[in-house]
Amino acid sequence: MELQAWITLGVLFLTLALLISEKLAAELVLILAMLALLALGVLDPKQALGGFSNEGMITVAAMYVVAAGLRDTGAIDLVVQKLLGRPRRLSLAQLRVMAPTVGLSAFINNTPIVAAFLPAILSWAKRNQFPASKLLMPLSYAAILGGTCTLIGTSTNLVVNGLWTSRGNPDLGMFDIAWIGIPTALVGMLYMMTIGQRLLPERKPGTSAFENPREYTVEMIVENDGPLVGKTIAEAGLRHLGRLFLIEIEREGRIIPAVGSSERLLGNDRLVFAGDVDAIVELQRIRGLRTPLNGNDAAIAKQYPERKLVEVVISTRCPLINKTLRDSRFHTYYGASVIAVARDGQRVRGGLGDVVLKPADTLLLEARPVWVERHRHSPDFLLVSDVADSEVPRFDHALRAWGILAAVILTATFGWVEMVTAALLGAAASVALGCVSVTAARKSIDTQVLLVIACSFALGKALEVTGAAAEIAGLLLTIPGENPLWVLALAYLMTMLLTEMITNNAAAVLMFPICMAAAEELGVSPLPFVYAVMMAASASFSTPLGYQTNLMVFGPGGYRFTDFLKVGIPLQLLLWGVAVAIIPRVWPFDA
Repeated sequence: MELQAWITLGVLFLTLALLISEKLAAELVLILAMLALLALGVLDPKQALGGFSNEGMITVAAMYVVAAGLRDTGAIDLVVQKLLGRPRRLSLAQLRVMAPTVGLSAFINNTPIVAAFLPAILSWAKRNQFPASKLLMPLSYAAILGGTCTLIGTSTNLVVNGLWTSRGNPDLGMFDIAWIGIPTALVGMLYMMTIGQRLLPERKPGTSAFENPREYTVEMIVENDGPLVGKTIAEAGLRHLGRLFLIEIEREGRIIPAVGSSERLLGNDRLVFAGDVDAIVELQRIRGLRTPLNGNDAAIAKQYPERKLVEVVISTRCPLINKTLRDSRFHTYYGASVIAVARDGQRVRGGLGDVVLKPADTLLLEARPVWVERHRHSPDFLLVSDVADSEVPRFDHALRAWGILAAVILTATFGWVEMVTAALLGAAASVALGCVSVTAARKSIDTQVLLVIACSFALGKALEVTGAAAEIAGLLLTIPGENPLWVLALAYLMTMLLTEMITNNAAAVLMFPICMAAAEELGVSPLPFVYAVMMAASASFSTPLGYQTNLMVFGPGGYRFTDFLKVGIPLQLLLWGVAVAIIPRVWPFDA
């Protein structure tokens, strides 16, 4: 190998060492690696910065906006309750996450699936008191495994099919790879529900030590024509809400205390809950419930559909002290609606409108996003702070958001436009049609993930252009000798290792000609090697850099680089054994 190839390998090993040590942020490590390759002359500026214009990176950014539209309209929440349900055991929760993900990703690009499911699963995990770190890695792995079940499941399969047909061979069948894809998907799911479950970390959010201990009293109205009318408390999903408790129901002037699970909801029922801020945020994402707005509050909500939750603490200078919320006309005075009250950590008795305001009362408001900036220094409040991720869902736009996602998927699947074009058009449509605001769209894009993706392409490019990857692959494939099964096993292993260091497609492109040459030299059918490259190039489980979906769950799951090593390496070795055992039986060497 030439000097530049050795330099590239040195930068690669140093990068991996820093990522494993976690002494620096992942995006900073990758930026430094890219700059090192640029400064040392291994890559020119166009090659080093090519990742920032890469279609995959841009697609991920655009899909974040589409996913934000699904989140802010409550579109995912409409489906997630039926799809995920309320499992009592973690293994069943993981199955509920992985099974639909595998099925969908067999036909749909993995990135939008993970982008769409990610916020819903975070919310669902909190509601059911499951650690998100126990569910997000299975989500990513299931998306990867599902992509191996059909020819269109992942771009890597299509790349390999293109390389195969370029040699004068007919197209591979749409479901041919399913003979190996489905067994490995089932084995992978079983692994994650058993061994993987024990290896997965139980991470807590960084803010968990500072969680809001206040217990609020909040009222919600059952919409008269909503989907909850006629359902029991249990069927409506209002019995097991984590840290939120249904205290009583006010119905036509009478109070129903100690509400049972079999109690059926009627239109205009007034439900009284007690719980913390996070629980109330989740409550607002249940379709069929609304805050009890009067005429003026409703007008505010209609005029400003983009609203979020804000916490304020009443000061002794507030002119509304000793007045009830109803008489104070708080909504007119401050342009915000009170939806919950907390006082000295105790539940406030009586209806919300009858609460008499006292100094140091904490109010939870529905207000415009700019409300905090306008009232942050008001002498009427001791504290003004917005509640993170508390935007009120716009359920009336939910079908519109699903339609946008469906359009993105269909146009890309049928090849009417490129995936990146479909994703960008979907993002633009989400903003233009009011599914997500410009501000929310900008905040939804995870720049850390995008930086890691863009800079990781520089490492992959350096391995390609210097010939380091091809040299290593060619050298190792000379080890097994004349036994085709051992050559197949080593080819799979080498592709699997490469795909953790460079992109899936690059690993497949590098290994395909080497494997074809090996099959020709051995005088055996090349088909086992074709499917081995397909499967191994998608086996990106051991590092967050291996695949885009791993990067997408890396931050939200609170994972460390070593977590992927602990869970992913055993999975890769297991699937390696399954693939090497099955492939020659489905596609014999002597065919």
